[in-house]
Amino acid sequence: MAEADTQDRRTRLTVGYGTVRGLTEDLVGPLSPEDQTVQSMPDVSPTKWHRGHTSWFFETFLLGPELAGYEPCHPAYAYVFNSYYEAVGARHPRDERGLISRPGAAEVADYRHHVDRAMDDLLSRDLGPETLDLVELGLHHEQQHQELLLMDIKHVLSCNPLRPAYTPSVAQPGPDRAPAKAGWIEHQGGPVEIGHDGTGFGFDNEFPRHATLVPAFALADRPANCGEWQSFMDDGGYHRPELWLSDGWAQVQANRWEAPLYWAPPEDDGPWSVFTLGGERPIDAAEPVCHVSYYEADAFAHWSGARLPTEAEWEAVAAGRRVEGNLLDRAHLHPSPEQSGSTGLFGDVWEWTASAYAPYPGFRPAAGAVGEYNGKFMVNQYVLRGGSCVTPPGHMRATYRNFFPAGARWVFSGVRLARDL
Repeated sequence: MAEADTQDRRTRLTVGYGTVRGLTEDLVGPLSPEDQTVQSMPDVSPTKWHRGHTSWFFETFLLGPELAGYEPCHPAYAYVFNSYYEAVGARHPRDERGLISRPGAAEVADYRHHVDRAMDDLLSRDLGPETLDLVELGLHHEQQHQELLLMDIKHVLSCNPLRPAYTPSVAQPGPDRAPAKAGWIEHQGGPVEIGHDGTGFGFDNEFPRHATLVPAFALADRPANCGEWQSFMDDGGYHRPELWLSDGWAQVQANRWEAPLYWAPPEDDGPWSVFTLGGERPIDAAEPVCHVSYYEADAFAHWSGARLPTEAEWEAVAAGRRVEGNLLDRAHLHPSPEQSGSTGLFGDVWEWTASAYAPYPGFRPAAGAVGEYNGKFMVNQYVLRGGSCVTPPGHMRATYRNFFPAGARWVFSGVRLARDL
């Protein structure tokens, strides 16, 4: 890379660093210190932990190795804020993060300032391509945690009997509207190339780009909506074992699932309601259904006489389309009915695919501790595509592979159907 290009990239990343780190703190703004300490289930992390962990990432992988004389903010933070990086040392148990009352939210803010000052120093220097790559990875890592922060605090607040809103400014639904009938985007099938082409940033699990064969298929032109899901429920969807995978049916029985997560049954023949980041409100039949597991998505697809798309099918349709849609907007933070002008493939809800999360042919994890980022999770999970209403806009692309266990429901996850042609 030419020196001028390297300097230009360093300038862009310096600006990006301030923007990304600032957004994290903006998202924390509506929360009290008490809000930031709660862990409502093992998969949820306290807000202050997300703030600390993203700072730990820069401290561990950049400041320690690259900035001579750097002094860590606190010697114990390497243990408290490590997530799963075995190569860099021991870590506090994930399911006990909510037991840590100290450092408090204010002390975590001090930690972030400490790291930011040191990163300002580092970014003022001449840096090589590999160091800049780590800065960029750190920024995308923090964007992932911005989404996780909102997912997690929604679950935390939903467990509070006061049913508090994260922020009352989240947009409320408009007047009742008839949901638009779904159409189909047809694809002739054949050999397609999927995976990142190397232009711009990509996580290691998006590589290498490779050819795969898909049959002729059609992909729904919008996600399944709440009205359709209510029809599934009214038709006994949660009580018909023939629709479900065996493990999914076991989850339905064990956890007494009757509806998507955050839905509440009607009182006195009223409407179903849903808990949102803006508080509780009636279900909008036209908006994409959200917070359903892979098991529920698969059962709904069977009930619909369709199936879930593979990730190759989804990417074959998304390739070349502009990344636009209902992505993170602090005035909304909830799936919305179809938006005019949207490509219809990005935002609103992450869409479950039928593809197990596995390495692409020829995948090689990065060397060193950062190689633990994605590769070691390639088992017992399914791929989701497209982003959601809490995914930062600059973080999404057609090749992005998200992944969660089949039973996960606190994700902003929904369903887009596919069928054979």
